[in-house]
Amino acid sequence: MSHLEIGMAGIAIALALIALRVPIGVALGLVSIIGISEMTSMRVAWGMISATPFDFAGTWELTAAPMFLFMGYLCTTTHMTQGLFQAMRLYLARLPGGLAVSSVMASAFFAAASGSSVATSAAMSRIAVPEMLKHNYDKGLATGTIAASGTLGSLIPPSVLLVLYGVYAQVSVGQLFMAGFVPGVLSALLYIAMIMVRTKLDPSLAGNADVRSSWDEKWQALKHIWPLPLLIGAVLGGIFLGVFSPTEAGAVGTTIAALIALARRSLTGDAIREALLRTAVSTASIFIILIGSLFFTRFLAMSGVPAAFSEIILGVSTETWWILLAVTLIYLVLGMFIDSIGLLLLTLPLILPLVQGADLNLVWFGIIVVKLLEVGLITPPIGLNVYVIKGALGKSVTLPEVFKGVSWFLVMDILALLLIVLIPALSLYLPQKMF
Repeated sequence: MSHLEIGMAGIAIALALIALRVPIGVALGLVSIIGISEMTSMRVAWGMISATPFDFAGTWELTAAPMFLFMGYLCTTTHMTQGLFQAMRLYLARLPGGLAVSSVMASAFFAAASGSSVATSAAMSRIAVPEMLKHNYDKGLATGTIAASGTLGSLIPPSVLLVLYGVYAQVSVGQLFMAGFVPGVLSALLYIAMIMVRTKLDPSLAGNADVRSSWDEKWQALKHIWPLPLLIGAVLGGIFLGVFSPTEAGAVGTTIAALIALARRSLTGDAIREALLRTAVSTASIFIILIGSLFFTRFLAMSGVPAAFSEIILGVSTETWWILLAVTLIYLVLGMFIDSIGLLLLTLPLILPLVQGADLNLVWFGIIVVKLLEVGLITPPIGLNVYVIKGALGKSVTLPEVFKGVSWFLVMDILALLLIVLIPALSLYLPQKMF
């Protein structure tokens, strides 16, 4: 077999192993080691195994990932995210579909703090969905709102996906954070607009949620949620103004979160231990996938598959629209079956040479990729966020009801994606204005 044939066979075997539920990092690592030994020798493959993980894990920029994870988990374990939905509910419940609108806003704040779409969906499904169902909201609208809003954590910074993309593509993580802010907010606003229009046209979707509250109640609610806007504003403001780098921002954010928790008397030993444990587990999982994908990158580079893939795509057309269409189809199809981090690291070895060959802006392209990964989280048949919500709610809702409800949000995601593609300034204005 030629090197190219070995590379193509390796991709097929890796996808088959992933389909069989072999962990993505393990699947990519095994295929790469066997493939490299087949193309060269086991000695070369063993040399890669012994040197690559240590060198890559020591990358300074990667320290941002565990620090942002720790910051998010610390916010959760010290109860900073509690009361988000209730506060939004007091202010927004009088709008058409007010409880669903409140859920979108609360999810956006939660996602910005946690950086995890799945964690946001899991938490909000237990808080917001029961409240909406209690007020006779349509089950599809209630669950679809949380499934879609949970994905906002992928774009609204700080986002672990943006950190991983930045490190892998050698793009400024700070610029990616700034680039993701406006598209993330835009996605949330499109969700809200769709909810309000639908419930205005069909009030039965929003049940009987007539929530009245006094200004005193609203003021009291603000006292519980002030930490998150302060934390997010400090982290993003510091990056934007150049006070500290994105890598340093993770440590700064964690310190601020700890000080806020200390001031609120919620920084307990148990909270710290739980946050550290969750961070260690998540970081280990991410790094296993990262190292496996790095092996896979070396394997594909030696086989010549990325160059051949680029020639095939660019041979059809070198127009930007064609390249973006091809990339979109790849992510939409694979996104139905593979989780977002695994899919990002599985595809970048193939996609990045193509994008670099077409001379596309890598910051702008990164936001498009992450938005596509968001869509994959709610796309049937295996939208991860949908299954998280079904698991949290049990028999009170069915999978078809959740997928039906989320379909409206998929339309908004496609609209947001089109706007990001057609108006690059949505992503690039803030990075260009950074200090």
